[in-house]
Amino acid sequence: MMPTSNTTPTPSYAALSAGAKLTPHTIERRPLGLRDVQIDIDFCGVCHTDLHFVNNDWGMSAYPLVPGHEIIGRVSAIGAEVTDLVIGQRVGVGCLVDSCHQCSSCKNGEEQYCLTGMTQTYGSETTDPGGQTYGGYSKMIVVKRDFVLTVPETLDPSACAPLLCAGITTYSPLRHWQVGPGKTVGIIGLGGLGHMGIKLAHAMGARVVMITTSASKAEDAKRLGADTVLLSTDTAAMEAAAGQFDFLLNTIPVPHDFNPYMMLLKVSGTMCIVGAVGPIAELNTVPFIMGRRTVAGSLIGGIRETQEMLNFCSEKGVVSDVEVIPMEQIGTAYARMQKSDVKYRFVIDLATLKAG
Repeated sequence: MMPTSNTTPTPSYAALSAGAKLTPHTIERRPLGLRDVQIDIDFCGVCHTDLHFVNNDWGMSAYPLVPGHEIIGRVSAIGAEVTDLVIGQRVGVGCLVDSCHQCSSCKNGEEQYCLTGMTQTYGSETTDPGGQTYGGYSKMIVVKRDFVLTVPETLDPSACAPLLCAGITTYSPLRHWQVGPGKTVGIIGLGGLGHMGIKLAHAMGARVVMITTSASKAEDAKRLGADTVLLSTDTAAMEAAAGQFDFLLNTIPVPHDFNPYMMLLKVSGTMCIVGAVGPIAELNTVPFIMGRRTVAGSLIGGIRETQEMLNFCSEKGVVSDVEVIPMEQIGTAYARMQKSDVKYRFVIDLATLKAG
C-alpha cells in the first residue's frame, strides 16, 4: 500500500484473501489525533475468531485482513487532549475500538451492544487508511483514548493478553448473574474460554464444577480451580446432578444439543451461551416451563467492565494459561488451534515481527 500523508507504515501479518496463509504485509496507521493513543504492541493473543475471519466463515471479512484483538503494549505517543496516560505506560486494547457513544447501550457503559454497531478492532469499516480497522498482528496501533485499557504491572503481559477477549467474555456473564460465594457454577467445555471461566468463577468464591465429555480433563480442571468434575456422558452422574446448579456457563465453541444440560439447573437457574455461534438443535421447552429456567447469551464486556475485570485479575492473580509463539508460527498455531492442541491460548510475541 502506498503511504498516505502523515500516516505511519506499520509491519503486520495479513491474510490477502479468504483462507490464505498469513504473510508479512505493511499497513498504514492513521495520524495521531487529539484524543488518540499510539501503542507499540508487545503481545497479541490468538482467538478462534481470528481464524473465522481469515477464512471468511461468517461472510463479513474484507482483505487484506490483519487479525488480533487481544493487544498488550506500551504507550508510545499521546494526543494533546490525553492527560491521564503517560509514555511507557502498559495498556491494552480488546475487541472494540469505537462505538456511537449516543445510544442507550453506550450510555450504559455497554459499548459491545452499541445499537448502531460497535467498531471492531479489526475488520470494521473506518475512515482510517485502508478503509477498515487492522488488528494486533502488527507492531503498532492507534486507538481512541476511550477504548484504551490500563493494564496493571502486576500482571504477566503475555498471559494477560487473552483476558481482553476470553477473560472478559467469561467475566461479564459471571458478574451479570452474580456468581459468588454460596453459588454452584458449572463450566461446560474446557478450552480457551472454559479455562478462564473456571479460574474466574473460583476467584469469585463460587463452587465450580467442570462439565466435560472427557475424563482425561479432570486433573487439569482441578488444577485450574474446579472443585469437582461432571462427565456429561455419564447418564447416572447427570441424573444425580439434576437441579444442583445456580448457573451454567456454556463455552462449547460449536453448535450442539443444549437439552442435556437444562435439567442440571435449579429453579430459576440460567445457562449462558458464550461459545457456539449459529443454529442449535431443537430445544425442549419442558425444563423451561417446569423450572422457570433460562437460556441466555453474552458477548464481551464494555470498556468499564473490562477495566474492572483487569483490576480484579490483578487483585486475585488470575491470568490465562498461554503458549507464547513467534509471529512466523501463526499458521502452525491455527492448525493446532483447530485440533484443540493448546493449553489454553496462543499469544504472539510481536518482538519477533520484522518488516516485510
